[in-house]
Amino acid sequence: MRKHDADVIIAGAGMAGTTLALALASAGVKPLLVDPQPFDAQLAPTFDGRSSAIAYSSFRQWRAIGAGEALVPHAQRIEQILVTDGKAPGAASGKPSSFFLRFDSGEIADRSEGEPLGYLIENRQIRAALSKTALDKGLTVIAPAGAAGLEIDAAEARVTLTDGRVLSAPLVVSAEGRNSVLRKAAGIGDIGWGYGQSGVVATVRMQRPHEGVAHEYFLPSGPFAILPLTDNRASLVWTESTARGEALRGASPEAFHAHLMRRFGDFLGEVEMAGPVFVYPLSLSLAERLTSPRLALIGDAAHGVHPIAGQGLNLGLKDAAALAEVVVEAIRNGEDIGAEATLERYARWRRFDNVTNALAFDGFVRLFSNDNALLRVARGIGMAAVNRIAPARRFFMHEAGGGVGDLPKLLRGTAL
Repeated sequence: MRKHDADVIIAGAGMAGTTLALALASAGVKPLLVDPQPFDAQLAPTFDGRSSAIAYSSFRQWRAIGAGEALVPHAQRIEQILVTDGKAPGAASGKPSSFFLRFDSGEIADRSEGEPLGYLIENRQIRAALSKTALDKGLTVIAPAGAAGLEIDAAEARVTLTDGRVLSAPLVVSAEGRNSVLRKAAGIGDIGWGYGQSGVVATVRMQRPHEGVAHEYFLPSGPFAILPLTDNRASLVWTESTARGEALRGASPEAFHAHLMRRFGDFLGEVEMAGPVFVYPLSLSLAERLTSPRLALIGDAAHGVHPIAGQGLNLGLKDAAALAEVVVEAIRNGEDIGAEATLERYARWRRFDNVTNALAFDGFVRLFSNDNALLRVARGIGMAAVNRIAPARRFFMHEAGGGVGDLPKLLRGTAL
């Protein structure tokens, strides 16, 4: 039998895949990353206009695997989150609702060791920091070359690349995103549905300081979020119907700015565009299984969720932390890391959390993306109740920060 090319082959060098590679390497496991995109292309401002809300536990993982130092200059602390049940046309209109939620990092500082509620970081800056760390640590990266096929036998998995090369390892991981080639090659189906919505994403610069406060307005067409970034900028996530989203994509800069200001308001002074406009269709996707023989799924290959709670990437980073811990412990115990029993430990660890979060986010979308009078009253009363009950507020803040539950070591900031 020929020598394996790596201990673990990871298809997909995005944020979850590269985090997994760094986590494995931190414990002496040899990963190999493959990706259809050149690393340089992933770092361009036009590649991904989104920003991600990073739970403080996820940031602990990056610190533990050596990527924290490169990420700190681009990480904006979220000190407060204000959630309002708004009315059309949006944040700039009329009297604010009496139903709102306010989360403040000071309330959980004693248990979170002074961490904020989370961090806002542009995706391209996350990619840049992770790729730099991977290259600095000498990880093997093959790009551009995507996975094209998968063969499994009792001893190894073999991945055929788009350039014809064949690589082998005891374990292969798909971090390829929702259209995972390896998931389909393994015969793992997925279930899901579209929302008939698109996320319109843009970066703006404000005249007045945002002070680390994130705003989310629940409007009939979907949530409108103002998420603070470094350099007094903000990432806007503007949910609209698919048709309106496409209309906004094609609007002139002047027309887009006029629509934006109607939503945004003037509470942060003059607002100017600081980058291009991106439009992403929104849908739910859940893999029927997280593993098959010698294959594990992480990130969007396993679960693609609505961004309403800003937790999509955090779920993928939890996957990476859990899988890395399972693999490292299996190697230390002399076990086969691609064996069904080994991979079932990973699947059992992550299955419930992934499914319950995906369904909870789906429920939020259906509850808040409408103008039904009865639902508006019910959700308003619920928000007001949570806002007045300190233990409930603190629970939701710890949950969003990834500080509760059966956490992998890396999410607690502990090395593998």
